[in-house]
Amino acid sequence: MLLEILALPVEDKIFYAVLVFSWTVYIWEAYLAYRQRKIYRATMHVPTELGKIMDSETFEKSRLYQLDKSNFGFWSGLYSEAEGTLILLLGGIPFLWKVSGILTARFGFGAEYEISQSLVFLMLATLFSALTGLPWSLYSTFVIEEKHGFNQQILVTIYADYIAPLFDKFTPLPDGELKSAIESMAKSIYFPLTKIYVVEGSKRSSHSNAYFYGFFKNKRIVLFDTLLEDYSPLNKSGEKEPGTGEENEAAGNESKSKPKNKKQGCSNPEVLAVLGHELGHWKLGHTVKNIVISQMNSFLCFFLFAVLIGRKELFIAFGFHDTQPTLIGLMIIFQFIFSPYNELLSFCLTVLSRRFEFQADAFARNMGRSSELYSALIKLNKDNLGFPVADWLFSMWHYSHPPLLERLRALTGPKQD
Repeated sequence: MLLEILALPVEDKIFYAVLVFSWTVYIWEAYLAYRQRKIYRATMHVPTELGKIMDSETFEKSRLYQLDKSNFGFWSGLYSEAEGTLILLLGGIPFLWKVSGILTARFGFGAEYEISQSLVFLMLATLFSALTGLPWSLYSTFVIEEKHGFNQQILVTIYADYIAPLFDKFTPLPDGELKSAIESMAKSIYFPLTKIYVVEGSKRSSHSNAYFYGFFKNKRIVLFDTLLEDYSPLNKSGEKEPGTGEENEAAGNESKSKPKNKKQGCSNPEVLAVLGHELGHWKLGHTVKNIVISQMNSFLCFFLFAVLIGRKELFIAFGFHDTQPTLIGLMIIFQFIFSPYNELLSFCLTVLSRRFEFQADAFARNMGRSSELYSALIKLNKDNLGFPVADWLFSMWHYSHPPLLERLRALTGPKQD
């Protein structure tokens, strides 16, 4: 068997190597997901560190949410891998390129108009991907996310995911205790803060977030309304309005059906601790380091692309015997040939990201906000139904942020220099 493989032409070796590597990665990912699903099924009680803040009901909800997502991920991943394999085996890429050529030819653009044909190819490939992925996207949003209370979307998912964010309402944070405290914190570490906004993220999702953006001396902080205990609309939905006795009775019955103490978001001191963590990323140069790594990676990839684009055997391996379109070369090299490198790079960046997260936590701790960050991390984990227990191998490979329990132990352990 080995001799037969060695006797194959170079282009066939490349083709089968791509398939073997792709399925190897899938099997590895499926194995890691299986290990984590065992954790979801077996861990039935709240860890000791979370007992005072996370109740057993919330813990069970997060366990079931993550279990549903993991099961969905297995089947969607299997479908995606099978679809990709069939496309390669059946010559789907050269077939779609040929169809693109036929369509452009009907409008008077011959084979010499490679850019026009490439644009049509991209349009058809995107349409195919959208159609085959739509059922999975709909199930994820309107079954899993809806079931666990995260979905706030409208029926047209394309609008909600890609167009609505362009028109999110950014409201300046009003003057008050929180704004003054944020400005004071930024000033203490020479962070060039110019604006603080609250964005209505709750329109699309009840997940919480915060970030900063801007260049040089023009930085802005954005807080999701779901992060702020005083702003989250989800906290106001349960408030009783004055009305008739029947209305109050109905509201009372509704409130009885809802679990108590489910207020979303963080208190002002906890928000400051979260921002202390985010500002730690800036102060420690994590953003700049990531940009430098990204630029170096881009330079390396395009350098190797320039070296490989002229290799005819790469095109023959994927069914292009008579032509070598630049767009197809990009796809072959970046999507298939670079796959091993991309997997290795992804793992290294995950390890680096986890290190950065620990450092940012330590920065907030050194600002005297350890206890507030401790409780904020638990609240955010609870609000997002994150499961606090993770298989070590699964988390090492996948988690760009350390598991919750590891972060909490680091916050309460001895200080690191």
